[in-house]
Amino acid sequence: MCGIIGIVSENQVADRLVDGLRRMEYRGYDSAGVCTIDNGQLVRRRAQGKLNNLVEELAGNPAPGTIGIAHTRWATHGAPTTHNAHPHATGEVALVHNGIIENFKQLRDDLIAKGRSLESDTDTEAVAHLVSEEIEGGASPEDAVKAVLPKLRGAFALAIAFRQNPDLLIGARLGSPLVVGYGEGEMFLGSDALALAPLTQKIAYLEEGDWVVITKGEARIFDSENNPVEREITTSGASAAAVEKGNYRHYMQKEIFEQPTVVAQTLQSYVHRAQETVALPQIDFDLSTIKRVTIVACGTSFYAGMVAKYWFEQFARVPVDIDVASEFRYREPVLEDGGLALFISQSGETADTLAALRHCKQAGQTIGVVVNVPTSSMAREADLLLPTHAGPEIGVASTKAFTCQLAVLAALAAHLAVKKGHMSRDEEREVVGHLLEAPACLNAALDHDDDIASMAHLIAPARDVLYLGRGPDFPLALEGALKLKEISYIHAEGYASGEMKHGPIALIDDQVPVIVIAPSGPLFEKTVSNMEEVRARGGQIVLISDREGLDAAGEGCIATIEMPRVHPLIAPLVYAVPVQLLAYHTACVKGTDVDQPRNLAKSVTVE
Repeated sequence: MCGIIGIVSENQVADRLVDGLRRMEYRGYDSAGVCTIDNGQLVRRRAQGKLNNLVEELAGNPAPGTIGIAHTRWATHGAPTTHNAHPHATGEVALVHNGIIENFKQLRDDLIAKGRSLESDTDTEAVAHLVSEEIEGGASPEDAVKAVLPKLRGAFALAIAFRQNPDLLIGARLGSPLVVGYGEGEMFLGSDALALAPLTQKIAYLEEGDWVVITKGEARIFDSENNPVEREITTSGASAAAVEKGNYRHYMQKEIFEQPTVVAQTLQSYVHRAQETVALPQIDFDLSTIKRVTIVACGTSFYAGMVAKYWFEQFARVPVDIDVASEFRYREPVLEDGGLALFISQSGETADTLAALRHCKQAGQTIGVVVNVPTSSMAREADLLLPTHAGPEIGVASTKAFTCQLAVLAALAAHLAVKKGHMSRDEEREVVGHLLEAPACLNAALDHDDDIASMAHLIAPARDVLYLGRGPDFPLALEGALKLKEISYIHAEGYASGEMKHGPIALIDDQVPVIVIAPSGPLFEKTVSNMEEVRARGGQIVLISDREGLDAAGEGCIATIEMPRVHPLIAPLVYAVPVQLLAYHTACVKGTDVDQPRNLAKSVTVE
């Protein structure tokens, strides 16, 4: 969430600052702003709402200057209004901030007691005043930041401009990523490499506690003890080209339809087609010694982890614990020696998940990460890096990242089973064959897009929707409900089918659509029994199954969605498609902002 970009240059920067913000719109935001320095003055322009509002503000009130900072804000402290938008400024400094300052109230109260006047409701403005206080007392920018950083508790990435120093910016990071970009006669700060891609491919990632002073010609980096340090300059590889929707109506729709391709790309890294084996990147530890797997994730990634729990226990016979990251540390988990702690995150920067990773690292666990950004904080701190190859995902509601996570986790489960001696050579060949079938089966699922679009009007008027599934289809029920909530704003809940009669059945009437995810197989008849319980109470059933399942139980449903007959291993990947499409088309019927739904952010870098 939130986006930062800063530029020190010999040329005007406002337009490029806005372009950088536009590349970070996918993160989710509710206001935006820029601040430049011109003729010894801080020139600040801010606007509530979409970035185009800031563009209009700048058209009427330009922000000249060859140095500047800019920000897209996702509201935490204070409503999404113009006066709460970043950059925050005093007479001497302007500052943008990602993250949360946990002790802001005490800092704010102390500042007010000293007679300082704060204009916003944010935690960030207190930091601007603390730095300004040091500057007004005669400190240099470096000494001011050095004095203030130890006073801050929480998570932050900061970029600070100084009115009296129109040739430098200072950045700092603790728990929220910040990248330094190296140009020709100019330098940059950014939340991620994607924001800086049109400006430079030469970047360095700040590490925890680092802060940096950048001028047009250099970057001086210091660690948390204020010692000068060198951080490796790498080639980012991020595309400078803007990600386009092509002929699709929304990025989310485009990303749903990209799934056969990106799942195939991902599996290329984990399946040796010729040898018919499952393989992982080179690792320096023996997977056969793993005694327990602890999976930690948030949101959609957590549901991918729930599916993986079935796979790991079924195939590898390894016990699995799974937690949402925001709860994990606080229950004081017991972490046995010889455990693999596996963290799943699209961005690799999710604050709760990253904190859990560091907790497990301290406890001596082997750290594995499944991420879509191989240069992210989690990736850099892992013992076992398992990248997905989904490409940039712009829609806030995750789709292709989810199915690529499932592909990686299925391969990991099979490889672990082989290493533990629970999967024979013939069984491994069979698994490889089914994994390689997944892209074609995803394509077959997408062939039903028009059918799903035509039934969206049945779901759109609902106030409440239930999703039901058994076994690995239970996490898909949770994911389907989440997708519908995220982009259509309809209240939806997912349940294990057998749990419906333990409470949720009280909600069933003829106004409640019930989406049942039920491929034919060993659990199908039990799910049909749960469907009959829904029918008896007037519930409106949408059944998602294969031809055999629809023939057996499709009669009396308000709609059915036919899926190809697939092996249970790849069923979660294939059945993700119809729940994504149903949520997407329902949101289109309701006219919501599909790609940037209200209140949501792509990368959640606060607890």
